[in-house]
Parts: sequence; C-alpha cells; structure tokens
Amino acid sequence: METDDTLFNNSAADEDLSPTITQDGEMAVNQCAKLCERYQDILREKRHSWTTHLRLLKKLGSGGQGVVYLTERRGSDGFTLPVALKVFSPERYATPIHYDSDMARMGRVAARVARIQHENLLVVENFLDRDRIRLMVMEWVEGFDLRRLLTPKMFGVVKERFSRKRWEHVNEVLITAGPEQPRFKAGVAVAIVRNCLEALAAMHRQDIVHGDVKPGNIMLKRSGHSKIIDIGSAFEIDDPPQRRACTPAYAALEVLEGNENTPLSDLASLGYVTIELLAGKPVFGGINDLQELLEAKRTLSDRLEEFLPEDVACNELLMAFCRGLIAPNPADRFPSAEEADLVDVGAAAFHRQLVKNDMASEYENDIRIWIDELFEIEAANPGFLTQQ
Repeated sequence: METDDTLFNNSAADEDLSPTITQDGEMAVNQCAKLCERYQDILREKRHSWTTHLRLLKKLGSGGQGVVYLTERRGSDGFTLPVALKVFSPERYATPIHYDSDMARMGRVAARVARIQHENLLVVENFLDRDRIRLMVMEWVEGFDLRRLLTPKMFGVVKERFSRKRWEHVNEVLITAGPEQPRFKAGVAVAIVRNCLEALAAMHRQDIVHGDVKPGNIMLKRSGHSKIIDIGSAFEIDDPPQRRACTPAYAALEVLEGNENTPLSDLASLGYVTIELLAGKPVFGGINDLQELLEAKRTLSDRLEEFLPEDVACNELLMAFCRGLIAPNPADRFPSAEEADLVDVGAAAFHRQLVKNDMASEYENDIRIWIDELFEIEAANPGFLTQQ
C-alpha cells in the first residue's frame, strides 16, 4: 500500500504521540498553564531581547585601542561562562563622530569574522554599545600567548620545575635556549605557523586582513593548537581604515612605507614571527629608527643564514619557506596563506621532510602536554606567566 509521507509527517508533528500520564494511567493535568502561555508567546514572537550581565574579573591587556578583560557572563539558573571583553577607547579620536565611524567599521568586520568559525581563529560572540562606548565579546582562550612564552623568565622557571629527563625531552623536541630568549625547535615552530596560516587563509577568503600578526596575538591553546586572536586592527580589503594601526617590528615593509596593506602583508608579519621562533631573539630588536627598520626589513632575506642558528640555516627547504613569507616585494612572496602551507617549498613540505628523516614528533600532543605543565606551574606560582 502506498502512503502519503507528507500527510504522515504533518500528523506526527501536530499530535503528541507520547503524552504524560499519571501512575493511575490517566492523562496528567497541566499545572503550568501560565508558563505554557509564555512558552507559546516566545515561539510566536519574531524578536526577543534580554539583559546580559558581564562581570569584569581581571585585566588581560591594554593598548592604543582599549583594554581587554577576563569577564564572567552570567545567565539564568547559575549559568556562568568566562569570556574576553574588549572595551574600545575613544581617547585617540578627534571627535565622537570619528569614534562612531570607526566603530561602525569595526562592527562590520567583527560580524564577518564571527561567521568564519575556524578553530585557529578567535571566535567573536557579540559587539555591544554601552553608553556609546563599544565593547566586543570574544571567546576566552585557555592558553598562553607566544609573547609570554618567549621569555627567559618562563624558560628559567620551567627548567627548575622539570625533572632532568623531562627537561631533556622538552629541549630536544619543543623549546631550547636561544641567544636572547627561548627558541622553538623547527618542527614545533612550523606546526604553530601552519595553524596560523590556516586562520589567515580563512580570513583572506572573506577578504579580511588581520593587520597585526605578532607573538602577543598568537595563543597556544591547552588543546595543543594555535589560535590567532585580537582582530582590533582587522579590516575589509575594500574598506581600509583611514587611521592605520600596526606594530612596527612585525608590520610588513610596504605597510611602514605607507603603501597598500593586503593579505600578503599578513604573510610578512607571520614570517617575522616564524624567524623569531626559530632564532631565539627578536628579528628587529634594538632598532628604534624608522629608516633603519625599513632597511633591516629590505635586507633580512639576504641575511637570513647569518641571523638563524646553524641547525636551522642549513635546511634549504626551511630557508625557502621563510623567504617566501618575508620577501620585501609582496609579489615575491607566496601568493596566499593557503599556498604558503601547501606548495613544494611550503610548511607542509618541511614537515614531510622531517617525517621522512624520522625527525618528526606528534607536535600538537607535545604542545598540549607542555601547556598543561605550564598551567600547573602557574597554579603553584601565580603570575609567573600571566602578569603583565
């Protein structure tokens, strides 16, 4: 017999096939008539609004754009959730109209980033107006940013707390001493950078430039993955901001020269981070003069072997990868973040080389275990990694 599936499905939807009954087998009497009315009202309404309670717990950082706090978002019935809250300051704007205009642009960018939903990119949850001051609600990322991990203080405390056997493994696989700060082993450094390339590729596919890739904006999560955070300098390619914000030491050469800021500029910034991870010292440390900084960025590709440790500089594939990120002329860089990972001299090829030579490790798992250990040390020594 043929059946009318549409009729059957509609009937099933309209009829409660498993009604609540009492112990005597009788239909239960609904004691929540008023609540049921409110429930139906909610289903009928097309718009709803409610108050979100945000409790600022601890300042995480501050800069020219404003302040970021670890914040507790409170809901109903004891529900609480840690989130990060960025409060945008109007102090650098000439008039309230300039602030409003820039915040409108920021709100559009935040909405587009929120829809990307990539595991290596910060999740934006809301953009709010509180007495005309804008606030951005973001996920709370449990982990440590690279700026805090690349410090002699971190290295010294960890060395004191680890057993000799564990310390030898960390030095061999993860991180070791550098000339001025810790340096990551090449396989781990490239694993971190590959996660960042994925995040940038996701942004660039939506025609968004991050605009401020640097160690402080890259988190190593407790899961072992890396995540790019802080989109306060991000912008749509077809709507760049009139006021440029960047970190000079990590900004691409063309950005400092006042030329166009593009997705390829993000690659250069990530390239400077990559080299710092491998070298164990800031790439442009001690340079305070703009012209000197510009010249250092123009010539870095030619000086790469001198700048990096011998065990890194001897790898031609790794050198080609770094040069493909930092080339002073954007046209000489990898054409995209995606290709920087996947082309013949890309990051994935370097990892394949390590596997072939039996020099690879389970990078994300090694990072995860290490970050867990850092959290344990932080719990015993509050502030050793989290204090400003």
